[in-house]
Parts: sequence; C-alpha cells; structure tokens
Amino acid sequence: MEIRDFGKKYSDYVIAMRRQFHAMPELSLQEYKTCAKIIEELGKIGITGEVIADTGVIAAIKGGKPGKRVALRADIDALGVTEQTGAEYASRHPGVMHACGHDAHIAMLLGAARILYDIKDELAGEVRLMFEPAEEIAKGAKKMIAAGAMDGVDSVFGMHVWSDIPAGKISVDEGSRMASADFFTIEIEGKSCHGSKPNQGVDAIVAGAALVTNLQTIVSREINPLEPAVISIGEFKAGEQSNVIAGHAHLSGTTRAFTNELRDALPEMMERVIHFTGEVYRAKMTLNYDMGSSPVINDALGASVAKQAVIDAVGEDALYHYEKTPAGENFSEYLRMAPGCFAFVGVRNEACNAIYPQHSCYYTMDETALIGGSMVAAQYAKNFLSMSN
Repeated sequence: MEIRDFGKKYSDYVIAMRRQFHAMPELSLQEYKTCAKIIEELGKIGITGEVIADTGVIAAIKGGKPGKRVALRADIDALGVTEQTGAEYASRHPGVMHACGHDAHIAMLLGAARILYDIKDELAGEVRLMFEPAEEIAKGAKKMIAAGAMDGVDSVFGMHVWSDIPAGKISVDEGSRMASADFFTIEIEGKSCHGSKPNQGVDAIVAGAALVTNLQTIVSREINPLEPAVISIGEFKAGEQSNVIAGHAHLSGTTRAFTNELRDALPEMMERVIHFTGEVYRAKMTLNYDMGSSPVINDALGASVAKQAVIDAVGEDALYHYEKTPAGENFSEYLRMAPGCFAFVGVRNEACNAIYPQHSCYYTMDETALIGGSMVAAQYAKNFLSMSN
C-alpha cells in the first residue's frame, strides 16, 4: 500500500487530534497534559512513548529490516493569547491558545506515526518521533538534544503549518528558510537631576534615543545589502516624572539573520556601537545578549528527499516555492546535529476564514490540508531509509 493511499483512512483522525489538542493548550514548559495525551495516543497505535526533557516525548518505530535512523519532529507548546475564534473546540484555558499551529503539528506527526506503524515491516531502519516542548521560548530543542533525542539520527524532518501558503501546497526549498531569533537587553545608566538643569545630570533618555538610531546603521551601513538582517528595539522604558531627567533606561529587542556567520557577528557589532554611543553621551551602557535560535537552513539532500516525498505522497502540483521568512524556529538546533529539511505546510483558505497570521487571536486553518503533512512526513522517512540502505 502506497503512502498516498492513507489519506482517506487517517484524515478524520488527524483533524480530530488537532481539535483535541487545540482545546487544551499549555504554555512552554507546562505541557504536562499535552505530553500525557501524546503518550496515550501513541499507545493506542502500539508505540511506546517516553517522557524526556520534562515535558517532551520521544518514541521509535522500528522497521522490519536494519538500517539508519530518521527523526520526525513536532513542537507542542501554545502561546499566551486569548482566543477569539468562536470555534466549538476553542481553548478551554483562558489566556492560552494554540495560535501558532503547534496543535496541528502534533496531529500531523501522530498521523504520520499511524501510517508508518502500518507499513513498519517495509521500513529499513528506525523512525524516531520527537514531540518538543518550549519551542516558543527557544528552549525546547536544546533540552531535547541534551536528553539524547538526536543521538544516532542520520536525518531530521520537521513541518510548520503556514498561513501565507494556500492550503494543499507545501514548500521544501533548499537553503535558508527561517532566520535566527536572538534577544537582547540594554541597560543605560545616567544621572538624574532636575529637568530645568539637564547639564547637572546625564540624560538616559537622550542617550537611549541616540542608541536606537545608531543601532540601525549596522544594518543599513555595515551589512551587505544583499544579506537580510534585522535589529529591532521593541521596548524602551525610562523616566518617572515630567520634570526629572531620567537616570536610567532599559531597552530590549531582537535580531534576525539568515546565516550563522552574520548571526555570530551581530553581538560584536552592537557592542561597539553601544560602547561608543555611551562614551559620546557620558552614559554607561551594558548589553546582555541571549542566543536563541539559529537560522533554519535546509541542506541539499534533505530538500531533495523532501521534494520527492511531496511528489510521491500528494503530487507534484503540491510543490510551492515560498520565500524565506525572518520568523524564527528552533528546529534549527536539530539541523546543527544532522542534515535534514523543514517544510512549510499551507493552510490558508479564504473559504473557511483561514486568513489570519500565526500568533493572531483569530488564527485558524484549513484542516483538510493536515493529512498532506502527515503523508509527506511519513514519505520522507520511508524514502530516506530506502535511499540510505
């Protein structure tokens, strides 16, 4: 039986799973019920799940013949968003919502698990299933890796439902797909004084305002204009009263890059600009930089296997070219451990009001597209194992 033939068999199951997980969202590192439900569903299939990384799950499907190991991954955490969709299966947890599609990722991987378990005797090797917690705070992948999730893995495949891509289309392009997502804070120490005599103090607001402008020149004047990059200040807090010169300011923001080389260079560039801006304005400026997620870069082999998987499982017409996005995804950490591919699964459909972007309180999707993700993931595993033996 070909994987493409499993669509009708498991489509309703995948949709039902997505709705169940959608109704029970849990924040990063708090996915205890989600974790238990995943293990329960794996058990119904005949697969033994194991809790790792506190709230993650790992499981294996062993093929009928020896061979290599391929990993399939889904993330499982939700966001601190109050749902406004009005769906009958809407979040039962106030202020928490699967607004990024991780409920669909769980469902698609469970669907792939069912397909692969049905054909396990045909597989030459092992399929590892990874359900990752805490992706939204860029901690889950590193926790899973530290717990051994990637040990012995020869290739890794992951998926993200995407609201910018029409339902039924899937993008598996080679190269940079998503940007690094790193975060920083900057503390500015000046000297407060009376607002009528600013010369007696060091104005942290003026220094901070200059710094916000100066940091933007890194992108516009130091980085090759053909190489995208972002330095964004999202938070600027300073001052307590209108007639007092602020003695302290707090800034925070994020950086994005599509290569590891530029990502690694950005903190040093920022440190230099921060230091000399502080010198000019007589303020002490301190940068705290938190390396979050690396850029997601699909290697040539992984993209090739994924492309063929799309053709085999859902047809060549489903292939879709999607330009890279500056959003971040810590699937990148797995790609630093083994080659592979990250796919975008289209779920946009105006006919069912699936028009809102990820993280929106109105976010929804065309659920009929999810079984396609399940089939492509299963096909990727089968094709990779067949090719490598």
